[in-house]
Amino acid sequence: MDTLKGKKVAFQGEHGAYSEIAATSFFPDSELIPMRLFQDIFDALRNDSIDCAVVPIENSIEGSVNEIYDLLLDADKKITGEMFLKIEHCLIALPNSTTITKVFSHPQALAQCRNYIKRKNLDAIPTYDTAGSVRLIKEKKINDTAAIASKNAAEFYGMKILDQNIEDRKNNFTRFLVLSDQQTAPSKSDRTSMIFGLKHTPGSLYSVMKEFDHHKINLTKIESRPTKEKPWEYNFYVDFEGHIEEDSVKRAIKNVESKCTFVKILGSYERGTIN
Repeated sequence: MDTLKGKKVAFQGEHGAYSEIAATSFFPDSELIPMRLFQDIFDALRNDSIDCAVVPIENSIEGSVNEIYDLLLDADKKITGEMFLKIEHCLIALPNSTTITKVFSHPQALAQCRNYIKRKNLDAIPTYDTAGSVRLIKEKKINDTAAIASKNAAEFYGMKILDQNIEDRKNNFTRFLVLSDQQTAPSKSDRTSMIFGLKHTPGSLYSVMKEFDHHKINLTKIESRPTKEKPWEYNFYVDFEGHIEEDSVKRAIKNVESKCTFVKILGSYERGTIN
C-alpha cells in the first residue's frame, strides 16, 4: 500500500472513530477524510474524489455490517486489504459532567456494551457514529449524557473518560476492508472475496460449494443478502483462502461461473492477522 502514501483515504464517522484508527494503521502518511455515511464513501470512490477507503465489514460479537455487503454489489473499486482491530470501548463525558443517565453511540457499540449499560441503568440512544457522539455531547454541552467510543475520541475532543474496557466481551474485534484501484500480487497468505447469484432451483448452492471442495479451496465465510429485486431471492457473498491469480482458484471460479446467474470478484488481498 506504499503507493497510496499521501493520498486521500476516507472513513465513516468523525475523527477518533474506530474506522479512523484502522485507516491510520493502514495509511499512516495519508490524508484521512471523515464521511458521515457509508453511501457517501462509495459515491466518492465512484467519482474518484478519494483514492481509497477503509470500511468495517464485520464484528466478532455483533456480526456483519449488512450495508457494506449491499454497497459492494455495485462498487467499482476492489478489496485490496484487510485488518482486524481490537475494540476497547470507553464511557466518555464532559469534564464537569453530573449524574449520567443516558448514553449515546453507534448501534453496534451499544449492542457490544449491552450488559454494562443495563448494570448502570442508562438509557441507550443510538447515533450514527461513536466519535460523533462524543463530539455531539461536547458541542451541545450535555451534562447528563455520556458516549461510548474509543480512547482516541476522548483525547481528540478533550473529554473525560469515566470508565474503560466496558465492552461485555473482551475478545471483541472488527474486521476492516481497504477499497482501492491498487493491484495485488499473490502473497501466499491471501483471501479472495466474491459475490454470486443462483437460479432458484434445488441443489444450486450445493453445486457451487462442491466446486470449492473439489479444488481444495477453504471457505472462510458465506453470507446471504436479499437481492431487493424479487422476494426471497438472495445473493451470496463468499470469502475463501487463495488469490485469484492461482491456478486452482481460476479453475474453481470458471466452473462456478457456469452454475451461477452472475459472479463478481470483489478482490484478492493479503489476509489480516488478529493480534
